[in-house]
Amino acid sequence: MIKNIALLILVILVGYLLFWPVSIDPVAWQAPEAPALEGPYASNSALAKSRSLAVDEGVGPEDVAIDDDGFLYVGYVDGRIVRFDPDGSNPDLIADTKGRPLGLDFDPQGNLIVADGYKGLLSISPSGAIAALSQRANGVDYRFTDDVDADSNGVIYFTDASSKFGPALHARDDILEHGGHGRLLRYDPATEKAEVLLDGLQFANGVALSQDEDFVLVNETGSYRIVRYWLKGDKAGSHDVFFDNLPGIPDGVSANGNGTFWVALFSPRNAMLDAMSDKPQLRKVAFRLPSFLQPQPAHHGFVLGLNEQGDVTHNLQDTSADAFAPITSVEQHGNTLYLGSLTAPRFAAYPLPANDPATVTEQDTRNVTD
Repeated sequence: MIKNIALLILVILVGYLLFWPVSIDPVAWQAPEAPALEGPYASNSALAKSRSLAVDEGVGPEDVAIDDDGFLYVGYVDGRIVRFDPDGSNPDLIADTKGRPLGLDFDPQGNLIVADGYKGLLSISPSGAIAALSQRANGVDYRFTDDVDADSNGVIYFTDASSKFGPALHARDDILEHGGHGRLLRYDPATEKAEVLLDGLQFANGVALSQDEDFVLVNETGSYRIVRYWLKGDKAGSHDVFFDNLPGIPDGVSANGNGTFWVALFSPRNAMLDAMSDKPQLRKVAFRLPSFLQPQPAHHGFVLGLNEQGDVTHNLQDTSADAFAPITSVEQHGNTLYLGSLTAPRFAAYPLPANDPATVTEQDTRNVTD
């Protein structure tokens, strides 16, 4: 009797893992072999020098924006956008989007532009008034407005990470499916219209303009690469791969206004996830497993610096148990890198060495965020 019950349970379990309907329709692809954490990616403890800011003021300060006076702005999982003094003290509630503020950036008029995962593209005036700028493009609603960068004329570049899966699922479903639902978009405040620049992206994440605003980068999280879309010159309107086969899962990207891009890596690559890339049915099985049995990101702080030619200039890591991780954004102000996190109850500041070539001695007037 006991054997029969055990057999029945086993049959039900196998049937569930193989046939239970799921919300994803995985597409086969071939993940490139992950680079080893050696050479330009050698493991190190540089980010152990980071100091925590605004501890327990809120959960999930995914991005950090810095105004011209050095005040820090973050958005929390509960919808609040809070301003802090440059040292991370004196929290001041600026606005509540009632959604999930993710990417943040200031436009030239001093408005805080917000990519809100639920509410779309928003603008918050210096007085705290919230205006909805855009919620759809080409007849398709934004499901996961993720990141934003405004140029020197106030034109806004932003991402809809996935037009199928929303932020409540933390990108897991979209990445497991690999269906190409991400978009890079541009919003012109003069016309109040948004246009799609690129679609078919594998979870379109961080976005950042180059120093001369002749191209814009978008992190393609699900493909471990950075795509470049040309805005000026003979290549305008075309795109190519700026950096391929990253050693980690890319999240945010920002520019320091002086030729350096900072790339936040959520974690190093996951061997199990990569091994399933060409096995869509196995990914369905993994999706049906309890979350604690699914591929998990390592607790590993990881930031890369790249120049505008795509060369690695910085490799900042922290593998310790108390590392600030996952890091989802990096914003430079002067000689300090401010680090955001999708899930941590704090954000952090990392001091660049005084002689670091990325140090900006005269702050660029255009705040560039990931």
